[in-house]
Amino acid sequence: MKGIPKISLLCLIASILLFCLSGEAQEKKGTKKGDEKRAKADMGFGLAGSNKPIDITSDTVEANHKQNIFTFAGNVIAKQEDVTLYANSLVIYYDPETKKLKEVIASGNVKIVQLERRASSQKATFSQGESKVILEGDAVVREGANVIRGERVIYYIDQERSVVEGGKGGRVSTTITPSQKE
Repeated sequence: MKGIPKISLLCLIASILLFCLSGEAQEKKGTKKGDEKRAKADMGFGLAGSNKPIDITSDTVEANHKQNIFTFAGNVIAKQEDVTLYANSLVIYYDPETKKLKEVIASGNVKIVQLERRASSQKATFSQGESKVILEGDAVVREGANVIRGERVIYYIDQERSVVEGGKGGRVSTTITPSQKE
């Protein structure tokens, strides 16, 4: 894949996987302020706190250098450590001058899996500039037995905040399972 540095591709896929890894920031809330800032910096949107290899497979890959787009199509699977993204297609938009990621759009039967965390939708948009992830079309997010469903889920990475919308007259559905006492 000439024309885009390997590190840019790493940043691209890592940002896709950030959605799943974002839960780590919430787990670190009990740490000291300095540690929290360091953890947040380590988990930055472009690097997701990991330098482990990312494997992407698809039926085809097309690079359009004039439009600054890479398109992975057909049975797309992106894996890094314990995180896996599945989609029918994955389109990567990058800045032609900096070669940095601008936006990633996964579409068609999108699934993101990390251990007990799972997210699914028809479309997922990862916006580098706005530091947010949007799941659209029958969005479902699960962690263990807890489930939230809506037409659209917006996750603001820097704010560690999410908004779930019900869609056309629909409502948001949430199932919360209390933890079992030992």
